[in-house]
Amino acid sequence: MIYVDADACPVKAEIERVGTRHKVQMFVVSNGGIRPSPNPLVQTIVVPDGPDVADMWIADRATKGDVVITGDIPLAARCVENGAQVLKHNGEPLTSANIGNVLATRDLMADMRAADPFRQGGGKPFSKADRSRFLDALERALRAAKG
Repeated sequence: MIYVDADACPVKAEIERVGTRHKVQMFVVSNGGIRPSPNPLVQTIVVPDGPDVADMWIADRATKGDVVITGDIPLAARCVENGAQVLKHNGEPLTSANIGNVLATRDLMADMRAADPFRQGGGKPFSKADRSRFLDALERALRAAKG
């Protein structure tokens, strides 16, 4: 199965295309505001408003053999702990080997932003190369999940 944290996910169409080709059930989880897909393999899950409700829904279900797409690092850590494969939207895999460093960096950056309210961090724009890297990573993750 593929679980998608729908908040700010720029690759929903790509996930659906690759998941459909592999005939994999997909769950797109959000707290609202997203249009359901007519694809029978895609199930839109709308959870109640609240902090991390969508994340908890995914983390409670994702296990070994599943692929989770998220940019939320604490959610990724829980899913990795449960044995799921996790990909960020740019195709970067989050694994047991790197999730600790990624969490530490996230916490450090949050502390730096809190200490300097004028620090305006912003990620680089999502590029065609990011999209291509994501498609390749998702393809590999789904093949690994099957085998």
